[in-house]
Amino acid sequence: MATFGDFPPEHTQPPQNDAAQNDKWERKLLQDLAFAAIKEQRASRRWGYLFKFLILLYLVAVFLVTRPFGGSSLPSGPHTALVEVSGVIAPNTEASADRIVTGIRDAFENPQAQGLIIRMNTPGGSPVQSGVINDEITRLRATRPDFRVYAVIQDVCASGGYYIAVAADEIYADKASIVGSIGVRMDSFGFTEAMDKLGVERRSLTAGENKAFLDPFMPLQQDDVEHAHKMLDNIHQQFIDVVKTGRGDRLKNNDEIFSGLFWSGEQALELGLVDGLANSSTVARDIVGAEDIVDYTPRPSYLDRFAGSLGVKISETLISSQYWNLR
Repeated sequence: MATFGDFPPEHTQPPQNDAAQNDKWERKLLQDLAFAAIKEQRASRRWGYLFKFLILLYLVAVFLVTRPFGGSSLPSGPHTALVEVSGVIAPNTEASADRIVTGIRDAFENPQAQGLIIRMNTPGGSPVQSGVINDEITRLRATRPDFRVYAVIQDVCASGGYYIAVAADEIYADKASIVGSIGVRMDSFGFTEAMDKLGVERRSLTAGENKAFLDPFMPLQQDDVEHAHKMLDNIHQQFIDVVKTGRGDRLKNNDEIFSGLFWSGEQALELGLVDGLANSSTVARDIVGAEDIVDYTPRPSYLDRFAGSLGVKISETLISSQYWNLR
């Protein structure tokens, strides 16, 4: 029989063990809560960093989108101005008349600009856009006779590009450049036989007997062809007159010059289409006398470039299927 002072049986001792276990459990709970709080703080800081980074990224994106692409600030010292005509000459492109003329005017208005290089790398394009640029160069040259303009050809200066180049005082090219293509073209397609084979019926309602002029889904009419040739010949003669005015006696007497053919820069020099073989740096250093070149070409923003590479290019391609071009 258990007496006073004896230890209780083993199953009567857990209260002490329970207390120890409770203490251990409480410590573990406090540790878990502490670790959870620390993790939450770390996660909160990470989300804060991420949120700040996204804000910074957004601000940088806004800056890049709204900032014009390329170009440089105009210096105060003497320099050679440069305006670049690159790509197809057409509205809503980097070689549109609005953009090119803006850059040329800025160059003429800066008294520190010692001369202007129009750097050409274009297959041609709209005769209207090319004519606007040519006319503006001619007008501005009269306002500042001592400010000479040089066209410098890179890879290609054909058709509408050459229409612009002849407004310059002198034209330079690389010996391997492609120069010329003085002519006019008008492109379309004919689907009449394909429609007959597919059993497709053309339904075109017009007011005016010539409103369906050169309709690609109708047989080609001789009157349409004759009228188109007269229009093209007229525009071609305008082109010839501009070239003769710009180049004068430097042109050699060769009927092929106005046939639409093109030549290398070396051949173009022999025909009088260019005045020498040189690049932009050489012209600026050795002819203008101001080695520093400053780009005056207005550049579109990143957003404009992205949008232009999608919708605008697609629409221009569709429109150009029946649009006359100096190309």
